[in-house]
Amino acid sequence: MKKEIKLSEDLIKKIHNVANEIGRDIVIMEVCGTHTQTVSRSGIRKLMPKNVRLLTGPGCPVCVTAQEDIDAVIHLAKAGIPIATYGDMLRVPGFFGSLEQVRAQGAKVFSVYSVEEALALKKDYPELVFFGLGFDTTTPMTAMALKKGLTVYSTHKLFLPAMDALLSMGEIKIDGFLSPGHVSAIVGIKPYEHMNVAQVITGFETQDVLVGIYMLICQIRDGRREVENEYVRLVKQKGNPVALKMIADTFEIGDGNWRGFGIIPNSGLEVKNPKLNAKIKYKDILSKVDYSKSKKPTGCRCGEVIRGLIMPEQCPMFGKICTPEKPYGPCMVSDEGGCNTEYRYN
Repeated sequence: MKKEIKLSEDLIKKIHNVANEIGRDIVIMEVCGTHTQTVSRSGIRKLMPKNVRLLTGPGCPVCVTAQEDIDAVIHLAKAGIPIATYGDMLRVPGFFGSLEQVRAQGAKVFSVYSVEEALALKKDYPELVFFGLGFDTTTPMTAMALKKGLTVYSTHKLFLPAMDALLSMGEIKIDGFLSPGHVSAIVGIKPYEHMNVAQVITGFETQDVLVGIYMLICQIRDGRREVENEYVRLVKQKGNPVALKMIADTFEIGDGNWRGFGIIPNSGLEVKNPKLNAKIKYKDILSKVDYSKSKKPTGCRCGEVIRGLIMPEQCPMFGKICTPEKPYGPCMVSDEGGCNTEYRYN
């Protein structure tokens, strides 16, 4: 433990020294929700030099799931279709309530920890729909379930297009990304190379993140815009070819609908098999959903938190109307959400 503390202290000193050499404000975004947890839990944000800002990005799958998709799945549940999904998604409030609320009203809604649990439920509920969400990391598991005949409502997304969107929107100047370790373990290093920005792929321990920040600000100081890999113990150049093939076999790439962004081209993953695609299989039910209500403003500023435009505490609802016990928006629901993390650790 003493050795780890000494290493962290040395890294923080090095970060301060390089930041002083740069002599201007630096904006670094950790785009992964697990990185946000590490940053907040370890107090890293507060240990940074005054000219280094760490922003939270769109790395929480629950947070970026569009309101329209949540409302669509709630309508399926109300229509009597059994729904299974990961626990956090049950609590996200939609315009028509949450999946947890419709379950309390008698709908068949199940919280699962894995697609294997959803497949087990399918034996008792043949019409079961799995509400699939997550980035490149969790998609291979859903792909496996599709190969075993599970019907899926997919909100799975490719993560890198969101990073491209953040850069192209130009709302904030991002000097560097702490790029996601889990996603990179699937996609590899090469897909990041087209981005004209400093990047370091990092792991999730405190030292991983501190080393990643140090490597990033060294790039920024030197005027380099490269993709460096700190997470060499897991991330390889070509990623995971087996997982990538499973995704390609079962999903097709289309436009993805992201909370806070809207439509991001070529970021969505739709189920190829129409018989297992809940959006096609239950199109008659879904055609009756009034999605205009999904877009009505609520006062929640989760979309701005996701894009790094504001810190969670700048939302007027944060810690008052909106808490982890009674979340008003998705960023307060998930453990990986910026608001939830900020509330718990700070």
